[in-house]
Amino acid sequence: MSSPQITRRAKTSTSRSRSASESYFDSLAPERSQQDLEQDARNIVLRKLNYAPRTRSELATDLVAGGIPESIREQVLDRYVEVGLIDDAALAELWVTSRQRTKGSTRSVLKHELRQKGVSDEDAEAALALITEADEYERARSLIATKIRATERLTPKARTRRLMGLLMRRGYSANLAQIVVQEAIADCD
Repeated sequence: MSSPQITRRAKTSTSRSRSASESYFDSLAPERSQQDLEQDARNIVLRKLNYAPRTRSELATDLVAGGIPESIREQVLDRYVEVGLIDDAALAELWVTSRQRTKGSTRSVLKHELRQKGVSDEDAEAALALITEADEYERARSLIATKIRATERLTPKARTRRLMGLLMRRGYSANLAQIVVQEAIADCD
């Protein structure tokens, strides 16, 4: 019975001595130099950009998580903006066209997504100008065309509700959703 207590005591004393020795060696470790921090920042940014395009704001957040001081963050990010590796306006345009084409997202949804990514309002508005009302209407029609067959067995009221819900969850206005759904149901009948 006494062996578990001895083991616990031994573990406790070992963990205390380990943490004390770690803090001793940490205090002896040299501070990272300015050049090392700059290189770390460049590596973080290039690694993130190699994976996918990112906004300046997203990269700044990644640098904060990497422990990079603000002065070095700004210096490195400014340089990459200058050489064109970071371009929020181009990223916003790419994001808008891609998401609208693949997911059928509306301008309001895309504006919210761009804001979350840290894109400025001016860059977001310029990118959103690429989508017209006619584009949204056509995309809504194509979304409904792919889903309307799955609702054939439903009552007309349930069918309308389900199809309108599909469009409204994607950010389409109730008015546009109602028009598109009524046209699609009329074409099927």
